[in-house]
Amino acid sequence: MKNGLITVSLAVTLLLAGCYTGTKQGIGTATGGALGGFVGSQIGSGSGQLAATAAGAIAGALIGSSVGQSMDDLDRMKAAQALETNRTGYSTSWQNPDSGAQYTMTPTRTYETAKGACRDFTTQVDVDGRAETVYGTACRQPDGTWRSVN
Repeated sequence: MKNGLITVSLAVTLLLAGCYTGTKQGIGTATGGALGGFVGSQIGSGSGQLAATAAGAIAGALIGSSVGQSMDDLDRMKAAQALETNRTGYSTSWQNPDSGAQYTMTPTRTYETAKGACRDFTTQVDVDGRAETVYGTACRQPDGTWRSVN
């Protein structure tokens, strides 16, 4: 479950830059806490479910904070650039010169909706020796930015 929380937190964090003006660690903490609470709420029943929800929120916030802390404007710019310019199936890789985190982003499917272009993507990330794979979907907003929809 820990890997799933990191994966989902990272996917959302990668594409929230245009939606949140706080710190990158704050984005990761908030996203991880919310997602961890949701995952925890799906476990157990009765009072056990409440405990799992609380534990999931706390764990998610801690994990999200760690991953979010490693991301910066460069990483979000590179991710958005890959979504905007890469052909489906073609990857863009980069290493953040400040954090040392390594990313490889690959759009895996491109399609149109009533609201505009959307892309499924896979991002492989290595943060402090922890390798994760992120799967997500982002849609282009009217202002040209990309926003995660899942």
